[in-house]
Order: sequence, then C-alpha cells, then structure tokens
Amino acid sequence: MNDIDDAGETARRLDRTHVFHSWSAQGDLAPMVVDHGRGTEVWDAGGRRYLDFSSQLVNLNVGHQHPRVVAAIQAQAGELATIAPAHAVRVRGEAARRISERAPEGFHKVFFTNGGADANENAIRMARLHTGRDKVLSAYRSYHGNTGAAVVATGDWRRVPNEYARGHVHFFGPYLYRSDFWATTPEQETERALHHLQRVIEAEGPGSIAAVLLETVVGTGGVLVPPPGYLAGVRALTERYGITLVLDEVMAGFGRTGSWFALEHHDVRPDLITFAKGVNSGYVPVGGVLLSDEIAATFEDRVFPGGLTYSGHPLAMASIVATLDAMAEEGIVENAARIGAQVLGPGLAALAEKHLVVGEVRGVGVFWALELVADRTTREPLAAPAVGALTTDLTRRGLLPFVAENRVHVVPPCVVTDAEVHEALEVYDAALTQIEKELHP
Repeated sequence: MNDIDDAGETARRLDRTHVFHSWSAQGDLAPMVVDHGRGTEVWDAGGRRYLDFSSQLVNLNVGHQHPRVVAAIQAQAGELATIAPAHAVRVRGEAARRISERAPEGFHKVFFTNGGADANENAIRMARLHTGRDKVLSAYRSYHGNTGAAVVATGDWRRVPNEYARGHVHFFGPYLYRSDFWATTPEQETERALHHLQRVIEAEGPGSIAAVLLETVVGTGGVLVPPPGYLAGVRALTERYGITLVLDEVMAGFGRTGSWFALEHHDVRPDLITFAKGVNSGYVPVGGVLLSDEIAATFEDRVFPGGLTYSGHPLAMASIVATLDAMAEEGIVENAARIGAQVLGPGLAALAEKHLVVGEVRGVGVFWALELVADRTTREPLAAPAVGALTTDLTRRGLLPFVAENRVHVVPPCVVTDAEVHEALEVYDAALTQIEKELHP
C-alpha cells in the first residue's frame, strides 16, 4: 500500500469510527475520501480526478480552492481570527456593504448567521415580530434548513419527523410538468397556483399570517423556476394582506442563476432575503438575512431578541469580501449566465431529445435538472434502483452528481468552462445510454 492509499484508508477508518453523518442510516455508509480540489475538479485519496457537477451541496459557486478567497481567509486569521458580534470590525462592514449593494433598492442592513437554516429561522422571527402575527406559509416542494422552524417550513419528507415548531401551513407552488392544478400552459399554472395560494390565505385568516416564505427558485425540490408572473402575483397577495414576503436565496443566490440574486429575473422586491452557500462558496460557514429598510425600522427602538456567538465571524466575512470581489472582477456571474444559455442548457436539451428516460429539462444559469421517467407518456418517475444505478455509474465515469429522488441536478460551479461542460455532457450521455440498455435490454 502506497502513502496515498494508506492516508485514504486512515481517513476512511476514522470517518466510519467517529463521524456521525447527516440524513443517513449509519451502518452501510461508504463515503468517498476526497483528498483535494481545484476549480471544478476534485481528486480522491487514490488520486483519481472527478468533475464536481454537484458543487458539493450546490454552494461551491467560485469552485474549489479559489486562491483569492483562500488568501483572504489566511490573512484575516493572522490579523484577527475571531471577535464577538457586539464589536464593530471593518471586514464585517465591508461584507455587509457588498451584499446590500447587490440587493434591490432599499436593503441596507444585513444580519449574519452561521448558515442558511438559521438565516431562515431568523427571518421567520423577524417577520413575526414585525407583523405581530404567527403563521408562516411555505410550499410543499421546498427545503429551508434543519433548524427548528426552518425544517418545519420545509415541504419535503424531512419535515415530518421534525414537526415541533408551531404555526406552519403549506401550499402547492407551480410545477407545470406535474401540475397540481390541471394546467397545460405556464400562464394557466401561474393563474391557478396564485388562486390556490389566495384561497389558503383566506382560509387560514390573513390577519394571522406573518410571512410567506418561498425559495425564489426551488432547489433540492426540483430546480423549479417560477413561471412568468408567479412571484409578482405572490408579492401582490402579500401586499394586499399585509404579509411579509421572505425570499429564500440560499441556493439560488450569488451567481447560481446567472444573476447576483435569482429575484432579478422576476422583478420582485420582497421584505426579507435569506442567503448563504454561494455568498462565499461555503469556505467558512456563514449565512444571513437582508432586511428591507421597512423591516429594519421595526428594530430601531425595539430589541431584536436574537443573536449568535459567531454572527459576522471575521474569517467568514473576509471570505465573503474576497468571493464577491472575485465574482465581480472575474465575470463569474456573467460566465454562469452564458454557460447556461449557450452551452449547458442546449446540451441538456440535446440529451433529452436523445434519451427517452429524460422527461423534462429545466433550469437557468448553472442550475438545471433532468427529471427522469420510466415512461414519457405517463410521466411515471424512474424507480429508485435505476436512479441509484445511474448515480453509481456517473461517479464511476468520473463525475460527482447531485441526485434527488428521480432527478439529476446539473449544478456545476459558476466558474465551469465550456470544455468541462462538454466533458460532463459526454458522461451524462454515456450513463443515460447504459441505464436505458438495462431498462430495455
């Protein structure tokens, strides 16, 4: 056994002996041992290269080991490694300024958290305190995090064993491919989804609802880009009833959709915006809430009853400053938009034309999903064993995929190149060909 193999085996043994993994039964886990990464690539402990088309958890927008971000963290660690949130430090102010400058007009304050879940947690708290109301409406196809209220606001299966928070109501958002409203066009889906939401608001009592919490683009739930007019319609409903609109940009923000915030595609101004992931590509844990001036004014003479020991941690703040500066100066957001429109989107559409197992392709920027079906006519989802086999095959062919239910989410870093996209498309093509052969020998 050489030194690389020995180091990998040591890492594997330590992991299985001591690490408790999230969202998993522990007994049968066999995680890949990752040794190092650069840009859109990672290498395992055996020295094998993989294209990272998962962006890990759809957060690695500037790629692995961006030298500018790494250097900023190192420099900040040498100057001031940590400080309590009650103090003022320039790097925190610089990070907040850069974030607010990318937000819609009228957002000047940022509350920093440790990640996306507690960003949503605190946004819910702010909405309740601002309105004096209790209920929070969110979509069934959603994921908002794994803290107390955020996981109950979540719409998928992870909510069910964790329903300890109060005042949460769910509704169906638009999803034309599997419409809950018998719609056949985007316009119908928008109209009927908005009518459904209005009826839920009326049935729950508008005066009891503090917030509507929505992912601007649904992420883990399917990369569901809202049809034209939907978010504007939600905004109109919340304004009519005095309800706070919270847009969750944790996954969609900071380049993922080819814009700084996904809401820019929909010309909507919410009351609160939550973020994390792409703001610093996850190099140091961080998230936050952008407060509209109206919400921020609520707490000018009133104590906000919330805080975290590591709110605005200097290492995280330095990583934000470096990330956002690099994204602006290197044209990373523009690259994501171009790649999606000219390379990745057309390439995935070509795969759908070729492979009957692909029921729908949808997405924007570097945020795409292939919905896999057993039958295009009935739209029956591809069964879990086949999806599992496809996942294994993609990894065997040198690509790290992001797979959820019957979908392959195609979510490379925003710095991905044309050549890397073409390489990945060849891998997807080969793996889809193989699974179709197994399904129809």
